[in-house]
Amino acid sequence: MAETGASPLPPAPPAPTPLFRAEHFVWLTARVLEQRLFAYHFLNGGAEPAETALDAYRNEDGGYGHALEPDLRGPVSQPLHVVRALRVLDSLGRCAGRRVEQVCRYLTSVSNPDGALPAIRPGQRGYPAAPFVPIVDDPPSELLATGPAVGLLHGNEVWHAWLFRATDFCWQAVDSLETSHPYEIQAAVAFLDSAPDRPRAEAAADRLGRLVRAHRLAVLDPDRRDTHPVPPGYAPGEHHFPHDYARTPGSLARAWFTDDEMERSLDFLAADQQQDGGWPIRWRRWAPGTALEARPVVTIEALRTLRSYGRPIG
Repeated sequence: MAETGASPLPPAPPAPTPLFRAEHFVWLTARVLEQRLFAYHFLNGGAEPAETALDAYRNEDGGYGHALEPDLRGPVSQPLHVVRALRVLDSLGRCAGRRVEQVCRYLTSVSNPDGALPAIRPGQRGYPAAPFVPIVDDPPSELLATGPAVGLLHGNEVWHAWLFRATDFCWQAVDSLETSHPYEIQAAVAFLDSAPDRPRAEAAADRLGRLVRAHRLAVLDPDRRDTHPVPPGYAPGEHHFPHDYARTPGSLARAWFTDDEMERSLDFLAADQQQDGGWPIRWRRWAPGTALEARPVVTIEALRTLRSYGRPIG
């Protein structure tokens, strides 16, 4: 006798993983550089195609331009573009050799008399730039640009004459910080995480961690972020969280936060993936194209941070 009744339903397909959703977002929206970086970090792609894509932003003076940092448009080389280029080369394991020698020569040529870097040189004037980026005729040296550049070069054991005075500037700038803002603290961490004098770096990081907590520069409870102060000049909702400072467990900034605080921060980061598969930017949007170009950068950073802490991404 034939069996009756409805056939069992097939099992539901597994939910798309964060990585699967992000991959769709990257192929849909990203520049070639971020497509190649995504392939390298998550799809077993090679470093050479990503490095080749980075070359499109390089100028004859050894610097980088062409909106490598999306909030600075136009062709001219700028220190903040170079910092972004060094981050890319570092992530590829290619921060060495003749290319970095050319970068150091560029950094030497654009440094102020104290040996450190301004964030934006006046050559940016005349090209579009974010309204929160000041362009002045005599820009001061800033930890914002110098700290990450020095840290990335030290972290890759690059030795160049430019580093001596620039390193001294970073120490002086970090040691003198009594008030600050999140992006400057991030620049300080980028320097301290690779500074050669490890005991001094650990002591300086400990002091900065106390400053961050005293001045509430990190949102420790993401569920209450709307009641948290935003630093002057930042966009509404432009908060920073523990994972923004300690992007890897090995960062000196990791000691600033308890295990519970870091877990809440990572939970928030994981849940912040948007419906389109990308992560949002939190700084001020001032042009449609810049936000579109920045989101894949932020998405790759979010996935790498989650993976570094052992969070499943797919």
